[in-house]
Amino acid sequence: LIVTSSHFLRNFILYLLSVVGLTKKKAWATIEYPNEARPYAARYRGRHRLTLNDNGSVRCTACFLCATACPAKCIYIEAAEHDDPQIEKFPARYEIDTLLCIYCGYCVEACPVDAIRMDTGIHPEIYPPDPRAFIEDKETLMKRSRVLADQGPEALFREHMEKLKLIEKEPLTAEY
Repeated sequence: LIVTSSHFLRNFILYLLSVVGLTKKKAWATIEYPNEARPYAARYRGRHRLTLNDNGSVRCTACFLCATACPAKCIYIEAAEHDDPQIEKFPARYEIDTLLCIYCGYCVEACPVDAIRMDTGIHPEIYPPDPRAFIEDKETLMKRSRVLADQGPEALFREHMEKLKLIEKEPLTAEY
């Protein structure tokens, strides 16, 4: 009880000193998210993205290894034959249900062609109440790779934070 009381008293005094303006350091660790954000570590497993070939096509070969390795079974792939006879198949439909995803990274480790990554540096967003909005399709996953290649990770993170600020500001009228 003495230790707890001393911690309380010390924190209370520090808080009062910071409110009065005698100390420049904030006495609390609260971050005003999304206006302030802590930087993520380089190894942070963020939102998924599908990597692209040099010609802009998706690198995925629809081998289903990512979907097989996923413990949450949140990846759905529909394979189709490619027009090019040298390419066996490609994903005509590639979807990740982010409500089911546990962000474990097994899909990234299982992919033999490095087609899926979780290095976007952004975390899941706020969506409307419709659960279908949580399913990310192939185009959405490819768009993240294009933005990362064209503008860099800072632009992707900035776009993500602006979207979150808009949703926080106007939750009922914001476009998700």
